[in-house]
Amino acid sequence: MSSTMNDISNTVKTTVHPRNDRMLTVEQLKARIGDGAIDTVILGFTDMQGRLQGKLLHAQFFLDSVLEHGTEGCNYLLAVDTEMNTVDGYDISSWEKGYGDMVFDMDLDTIRVLPYREGSALIQCDLSMTDGTPVSVSPRAMLKRQTAKAAERGWKAFAGTELEFVVYNDSYEQAWDLDYKHLTPANQYNVDYSLLGSGRVEPLLRRIRNEMYAAGMTVESAKGECNFGQHEIAFKYDEVVTTADNHSVYKTAAKDIAHDMGQSITFMAKPNEREGNSCHIHLSLRGLDDELVFWDKATGARTKTYDHFIAGVLGTMREFTLFYAPNINSYKRFVKGSFAPTAVAWGLDNRTCSVRLVGHGQSARLENRLPGGDVNPYLALSAMLAGGLYGIENELELEPATLGNAYTSGAPTVPTTMREARDLFANSVIAKEVFGEEVVRHYVNYADVELAAFESAITDWELRRGFERL
Repeated sequence: MSSTMNDISNTVKTTVHPRNDRMLTVEQLKARIGDGAIDTVILGFTDMQGRLQGKLLHAQFFLDSVLEHGTEGCNYLLAVDTEMNTVDGYDISSWEKGYGDMVFDMDLDTIRVLPYREGSALIQCDLSMTDGTPVSVSPRAMLKRQTAKAAERGWKAFAGTELEFVVYNDSYEQAWDLDYKHLTPANQYNVDYSLLGSGRVEPLLRRIRNEMYAAGMTVESAKGECNFGQHEIAFKYDEVVTTADNHSVYKTAAKDIAHDMGQSITFMAKPNEREGNSCHIHLSLRGLDDELVFWDKATGARTKTYDHFIAGVLGTMREFTLFYAPNINSYKRFVKGSFAPTAVAWGLDNRTCSVRLVGHGQSARLENRLPGGDVNPYLALSAMLAGGLYGIENELELEPATLGNAYTSGAPTVPTTMREARDLFANSVIAKEVFGEEVVRHYVNYADVELAAFESAITDWELRRGFERL
């Protein structure tokens, strides 16, 4: 398959605005390639499963052929399962359609050096078909459509994702050979906020923090969490597409750095029977000139716009759960009394609710506590923004805040299985309205593929219960 095309030069933007001074302009990238500091340019996009996929290009070939003319990859990359198997049911790609190409549309605002990969720079991409049609089911495109809807109303969205992970002292290869059983966590007890516990893992945490800063992210802090070997590294909020881009790069980088140190990291929502990995998402709206949208300075209180937005997120939460909990394992995390939410409810600084309101004035924001560490940030942010904008457009009324324990409040609950979430999404009139029928079909098929794979698997639980005793 040809790696370049002479007719896709329109995929390269002419105006470039690096997000900060640690990221590169095209001219700076060219200079670093010229002096040998950069020898590999990686083009990457985020797939349905939230993974960075793409190509590693020789730097000089990138300059000579790809920067002006672009490159492409097989469109099956948005039509596979987690194991990268080609599966039926997708409109975008199939044996009948011949598994053609899609174009990597480079976003030249995203050029960053990857310190943990010697001599490498990364450029994140959007996707289009070879006739120039945008790939509507691409997660990044879906989020951009929601930000465009917000911009039409004079708003921009900001978000921060708080991504937890569990660290093991076994390498990924050792974990594979052990069938992911009896691994050694980096801490053997609850290290929530423990400086001693964080210190045990600091060589890894420090590398991740510093190398992500060098890669253009604003790193805030690291802290221990409750599960054995569980930690979180926090990054400063930013505009939603930037936050999702950073999230995808960080998640891949953390695994690469752990591998380099002979360790492994998992972002699974529920890797064992103890506390799961969450990914709490904080989101707010501002005006295009940074004026307040969620807060009324005169009254010192929430605006009606904010209340409608919260009502929209809550009102669509059950139907959009597939975008917050995208895997079979995601639903194992929803356990009462576990700090993972089960109630579709909101509260003021109430961590038992699925939506927690925090901050005031410029910092007023809602925290969605539903997503786990396995979430695709583009899909989750698309769902939050689409639901919130729907609430504003339809002036949905916000129900009273939940006081006390939301687990026992009697509020509606989130879906408890992927099957339930799939059915809610498939039958959602709102989902078809805000995302489009093509997107709904695509991600319903994604769920069907995962469900079919899981329902045909023989689990350890079945073997232990049935091998001898049944």
